[in-house]
Amino acid sequence: MPDTSSPNALNQRFRGFFPVVIDVETAGFNAGTDALLEIAAITLKMDDEGWLQPDQTLHFNVTPFEGAILHPEALAFTGINPDDPQRNAVSEHDALHAIFKMVRKGMKDSDCARAVMVAHNANFDHSFVMAAAERSHLKRNPFHPFATFDTAALSGLVLGQTVLAKACKTAGMEFDSHQAHSALYDTQQTATLFCELVNRWKRLGGWPLPEPVAPDKAPALDSEQAN
Repeated sequence: MPDTSSPNALNQRFRGFFPVVIDVETAGFNAGTDALLEIAAITLKMDDEGWLQPDQTLHFNVTPFEGAILHPEALAFTGINPDDPQRNAVSEHDALHAIFKMVRKGMKDSDCARAVMVAHNANFDHSFVMAAAERSHLKRNPFHPFATFDTAALSGLVLGQTVLAKACKTAGMEFDSHQAHSALYDTQQTATLFCELVNRWKRLGGWPLPEPVAPDKAPALDSEQAN
């Protein structure tokens, strides 16, 4: 059990949020009508020195919910055949139930108050997870209802890139385009990228935060700075 009172503990880093990296593959862009076909989740942990790293992983192929729309162009893009019996697909309920259980355990072990989704262009993945959880009548959803950590935005700030493959390569990571658009591979890459962004900020001296300077002790601005 980690020391959750340590300045290097995970629950101290993101104001009590427990970050979980998610990627979904879908049969369209509308979370309310289009099928969820794959989902992967990776929890994160911090070592004793405060370095962020991937922890546990779950991945599921998902059976389209009843009445779901499957757009042919989306299936062609992902290469997913929803009718392939070798997918060993499970229901949305079973996939999310297992992921939520893993996340809740991670939150408890880390003494975190709420899970926050980490994803690349996170609004997309967040909307599909929330819609599937509602369809599945899963009441104990550990994820914040609207807050996310978006690695596309963070990569744009830190690396000057917003496309996942380009951000990974700019960060010094390998990226196999042939494995892209698999929920598991994209989640693994996004998790590694997010850890690198957070750890790079630490290496640059941005974390832990310096002690705040009292206003009466702050250096005065000269005339040029003031203008």
